[in-house]
Amino acid sequence: MARGWLPGADDVYDALVEQAAWYQGRIWRYERWVEEPRLSAPARNLAELHPALLEAHRRIHREYGVAFAPPALAWYRDGNDSVAFHRDRELRWLDDTVIAVLTLGARRSWWLRPRAARYDHEAPNRGATHDVAPASGDLLVMGGRCQADWEHSVPKVRTSSEAARGRVSVQWRWTSRRGRPETGANFRAPRFFNR
Repeated sequence: MARGWLPGADDVYDALVEQAAWYQGRIWRYERWVEEPRLSAPARNLAELHPALLEAHRRIHREYGVAFAPPALAWYRDGNDSVAFHRDRELRWLDDTVIAVLTLGARRSWWLRPRAARYDHEAPNRGATHDVAPASGDLLVMGGRCQADWEHSVPKVRTSSEAARGRVSVQWRWTSRRGRPETGANFRAPRFFNR
């Protein structure tokens, strides 16, 4: 975690909220399509969205020495928006992976739990053992073991006035495509529970 990695992060947050092509994603859960409790947007032309994003992309590439694809954006509009515990399985090869997440806007909880605790729903924080809680301008970078052996989540927040401000997550992903590929469906695939 690099705290304060991006100076002027709140200005970038404001620009993204105003200019990005936000859309409402849907996923198949509970035998029906449900809206994701956050908005998403592509970020193909970083300089148009904000020049600081293009420089951030270049810095991350230099620091980690891998060719990241353009980032994805997620907007948690307020404390009611969230994402459940998951791994970034759509990369398939998780052993040699780099995922960089730049946080803009409000500080929010960002939980991390071992995969072994994934069914411990009654545990405090649903089994999370760490709360990284990134603030505006913080950069969180995860390696392959973090994806293979851990799950992460942005939980709902009902009491914080800070979370009401909103938070944008800028996510760069890379995999070497080496190691043992994950099998089975990814996070977005339909899940059926009545069989």
